Amino acid sequence: MSKPLQVYLEETDLDRLDQWSRARGWTKSQAIRAAVRALTRSTASKDPLFAASGMIDGLPRDVSERFDAYLDATFVAEGAAPYRGQSTKRRQRPR
Repeated sequence: MSKPLQVYLEETDLDRLDQWSRARGWTKSQAIRAAVRALTRSTASKDPLFAASGMIDGLPRDVSERFDAYLDATFVAEGAAPYRGQSTKRRQRPR
């Protein structure tokens, strides 16, 4: 259940909030809700993703900056799946 909240902002802060939310196609209320959730989420020690950080030894130091380059270097694409709409064999017409 949602409850109303009234907030007073400086005009410059309100302008920045308006620009930020418009750029993303959000309402100001959606932007404020997202900010509150981001500021009040659990600490790193309780978050399983943060807890997993650093578990893999031997990764390059710049892996987070150049993730796409490393992924492209190791990715092996499979060939395209054959199209099953038409058979490659010609069917004979009934006589």
